[in-house]
Amino acid sequence: MDGKRYGQQVDEQQHGTGEGGGREFQRVADALRARMTDGRYPLRSFLPSQRDLAEEFGVSRDTVQRALRELADEGWIESRQGSGSRVVKAQRIQSSTAKATRTRGGVTLGPLISEAFEQPEVTLDVYTLTSESLDAHIRLQAERIRGGFIAPQHIGLRMLLPERDLPLPYPRVKGNPGDVRLRQRLNTITDRHTDSLRGVLEELRTEKLVPSVDVQIRHAPLTPAFKLYVLNDAEVLHGLYEVVERQLLLETGEEVTALDVLGLGATLTHHVQDVDPNSSGSVFVTSMRAWFSSVWELLGAEPGTSVR
Repeated sequence: MDGKRYGQQVDEQQHGTGEGGGREFQRVADALRARMTDGRYPLRSFLPSQRDLAEEFGVSRDTVQRALRELADEGWIESRQGSGSRVVKAQRIQSSTAKATRTRGGVTLGPLISEAFEQPEVTLDVYTLTSESLDAHIRLQAERIRGGFIAPQHIGLRMLLPERDLPLPYPRVKGNPGDVRLRQRLNTITDRHTDSLRGVLEELRTEKLVPSVDVQIRHAPLTPAFKLYVLNDAEVLHGLYEVVERQLLLETGEEVTALDVLGLGATLTHHVQDVDPNSSGSVFVTSMRAWFSSVWELLGAEPGTSVR
């Protein structure tokens, strides 16, 4: 056994990973998600080979394969024997502002989040089905902060999620709405990414990289038909969830036909408040801010409680 391979196995054993399970594959999956959301791996492009990914992340190919299986289950990629893994889901943003022409192929979510974090006071109001996409972007900004590229003095996050026990029309097993396994899977994904982004932001405060951090998460008795980002009270990203039918592989190894929604792969519209309070951008931003605040104050509840 060569030294590099031995080092990979030791690393995975220390982190409780490898074929026996654990969290190292999640680190790889999270990093690949982030690259797909910020455009580094654009739609219809191919990911690096499993060998290259294993070498880059310092893990075994078994760990990479497990990460790719998760991404395939979530609809990010399609993997075919001999052809590699191709990106089939990516974030698209339609913007009427000048920012849309800053990057080849149009504006992407990554630069918009990055610009928001370049301000001394960062505020994010987010309404979403899960916290998966936000987690990926928060991690990218944490890397920029640790690298000394940006230095926000305050980060405030308010996130609205659906109540955990609220009956949802998606995701669910097609033809069997009483099957709770996909809802349990959704809760697991949400918990993992919520804990991750909360931990990342709290670490920035603990390490004194960001003097003030305020993370608040509430649950509302609403089925999200859209996702919403309000950035620094001045910009809004809004996107409808598109219902799709796709195959999902459960932890038991069983494959089911699911009714699910496109979140990370959905098109977002970008609106910016300007000096004219009657412009379409200003009106949309103002209305979405008011909507979020009303749900937050009147319907939102801390985890473990409910408001009816």
